[in-house]
This record gives sequence, C-alpha cells and structure tokens, in this order.
Amino acid sequence: MKRKLMLWIVPLMVVLMMVGCAGNTTTDNSIQRGDLLFVSLPMDYRLGDSAYVPQSKEKNYIHVAIIDVDDSGETWIIDATIKRGVDRYPVDSFLCDFMLRSGKLPEMDVMRLEDNSRVDEYVENAMKYIGEKYDTEFTIDNGAHYCSELVYDSYTDGEEHPFQLVPLDFGFDHGEVPGYWTAIFSRIGSDIPQGRTGIWPSDMIKSTCLKPVNAKIIDVAKEKPHRR
Repeated sequence: MKRKLMLWIVPLMVVLMMVGCAGNTTTDNSIQRGDLLFVSLPMDYRLGDSAYVPQSKEKNYIHVAIIDVDDSGETWIIDATIKRGVDRYPVDSFLCDFMLRSGKLPEMDVMRLEDNSRVDEYVENAMKYIGEKYDTEFTIDNGAHYCSELVYDSYTDGEEHPFQLVPLDFGFDHGEVPGYWTAIFSRIGSDIPQGRTGIWPSDMIKSTCLKPVNAKIIDVAKEKPHRR
C-alpha cells in the first residue's frame, strides 16, 4: 500500500514543482506600463553631424523616458526634454523627436523594475509634473525636471526610492567630455554640472532594481517616424 502511495505522490510532487517554477518565470516581454526607455549614442557621437560614422561601441546614455500604456493599449511617453518640458505624448512623436540627422534612430533599451507592483502609482506621480519646465540648472527640488530626475521623483512611495542620487558624471573619466554633452550644454547656456548631486541615465540603467526587457519601442509605434 505504501509503495503504491509513493508511486502517486512522487509524480504529483514533480508536477507541483514544475508549476511553481513556471509561475516564477517571466515569459511576457511585451512593453508594459511603467517600463523605462533608455536612449543611447556612441561615446564619440558628434551632435548634428549627418556624416558621422561611429568609432566607439561604448554607450553614452543621454535620455530616459517613462512608458505609459493606457486602457486601450495605446503607448505613450512621459519624459522631460528641452523641447517639450515635462510632457506626455504619443510614442511615434517621441521617435520623431529623437530621429538622428542620418535618418536613423539611436539605440534604445527597455528596462523594467524587478518589483513592478507599484508602477501604476509611479506613472500617476509622473503625471503630476506635466507642464513643468525642463531643468536646465540640473538641481534637485527646484520646480523643474530633467529626464532622470523626473523618474527619480516619480518612482517613489513618498518615502523610499528604488534609485539613488549620485554625483553626476558626464564622461570625464574618459579624459574629456564627450562632444555631445559639450554641444548640448552650450545650447542650454550653462556649465556642465559635473559632480553635482543628482541622477543620470548612465547610472540609473546599471541599478540592480532594473532588468532588461526583450522588446523594441519602434514595434509599438503607430507608424514609421519621419525626421523633422
């Protein structure tokens, strides 16, 4: 009797273990609300040079945006840019904004929080900042936001943040500031805030609270973007 019982119990345990493991495995790589979109260029990219041929394979993360998916399945972007300030707008408009002079899009990586349980709250937090100006001073808590500062202030329960503030680093470790940042801050009309306390896409994407998503933002765009 015991032998027959064991013959039933052992296979049942195996099945239960397999079901339990399957429940812990994420197979859905589609873009979700609250995912973060990181935009990168080669470290030696020169702004405005349509004939530029990249020599560096190292990524210089220049921007991060919040992905919002509404109830109808439409995908939107919430971010802070020099052009728009803090805004929510269609994903195809985002791709148009970031189209390079060469007619190509920069590399974009989608990342997701390991603990994705509060993303609705985080996205709603971001909505509250819509209409603010872009933070050209790169200063925390001054009534304006730059891209990663918006994520930092939005992704919080009011007490804890999944991301940490750090000294800003624009690539000085390479011996000189990448030409992209020199051009951008020249346009803004301010000094490069190297070392100022804040948060930056290149640091944020390395956070252990994030994991990569095998999805492409261009796949959810309503139509192929055209360079403006």
